[in-house]
Amino acid sequence: MPDFTSATYLGLRHARDDLRPWTRLTTGVPAALREPPLSRSVAGFLADLVGLSSGSLATSTLHAAVGLFGALDPAGSEILVDAGSYPIARWGVELARGQGAIVSTIPHQNPDAVLARLRGRRGRAARRRPIVLVDGFCPSCGRAAPIAEHLAAALEHDGLVVIEDTQALGVLGVPVPGNPLGTGGGGVLSWTGTPPAGAVVMASLAKGFGVPVAVVAGSRPVVRAYQRLGATRVHCSPPSAAHLAAVAHALALNADEGDARRARLSALVLALRRGLRAAGADLAPGSFPVQTIRRARGLAPADLHRRLEADGVRAVLHTTCDGRTPAVSLIVRATHREAEIDAAVEAVRRAMATSRRSA
Repeated sequence: MPDFTSATYLGLRHARDDLRPWTRLTTGVPAALREPPLSRSVAGFLADLVGLSSGSLATSTLHAAVGLFGALDPAGSEILVDAGSYPIARWGVELARGQGAIVSTIPHQNPDAVLARLRGRRGRAARRRPIVLVDGFCPSCGRAAPIAEHLAAALEHDGLVVIEDTQALGVLGVPVPGNPLGTGGGGVLSWTGTPPAGAVVMASLAKGFGVPVAVVAGSRPVVRAYQRLGATRVHCSPPSAAHLAAVAHALALNADEGDARRARLSALVLALRRGLRAAGADLAPGSFPVQTIRRARGLAPADLHRRLEADGVRAVLHTTCDGRTPAVSLIVRATHREAEIDAAVEAVRRAMATSRRSA
């Protein structure tokens, strides 16, 4: 059954026998007190990959978000949250609100609204450091956030932009001719060529690199504050030795064959887009491996999803970034076969043909 529901985009797998061995799964010591040397080295490598000066690992994006926003002086901050931001990142913001942060919601991917909000502040609110939370890449929209404009607005007021870059890390990189996904896999900063001053990247490695571990990367002062003050580092152990070995394995694979995998992934996505368009489906823009069908000739998303499932193709039924509009997406992996792409296209074609006959 062709499965287009897994977001392990590069198709990286980390079998036990492929990983360096460990003698102890966890130290039982809070991460703020002591971390394994491998944790520090792979975090530094990831920071270099995304173009930032320092990095630190977390067990998950929830651990990262709770630790990061709690460490950035909530009582002295105003956090502006993009309306389409990843919910788990917003949970960290809500905890910061309880610690005194002012929290505002801004329209999705709208840097003008950020600038207007910051320039309109008065009194004590104007003395708070602004922190803007955005997703680096929105699969529903098929486009990257306007990171450069967000950074310009935040830096005008000595602020920061926290980029939740789980979707892009490992998938998008420095643009190269012939591959829309680029090279290196450094994420949205690399893909957009945005200078990193004022940026903090928070991302899971689960999607691009196939490892359920998160990284926080930024300037040395920001990362040091996260390491010393983040509640999830003070009260929780660092990622386990098994996870660290898998991260090291993922980074080695990315160096050796990541660009080849991204090139194959890009080719599969383009083949799927060509086929779905020829079948008459209306797609969200872009060549990211999450391909969203916006309209299928009057066929409701729930009906399309049900018919694909009955035809042997697993897809994702979800709401788009506005939180209301249903849609069906096919998630492409570098390990998909061309025959599976063809099967998905044919299943969508049959679903829409059945809809026309019954109309």
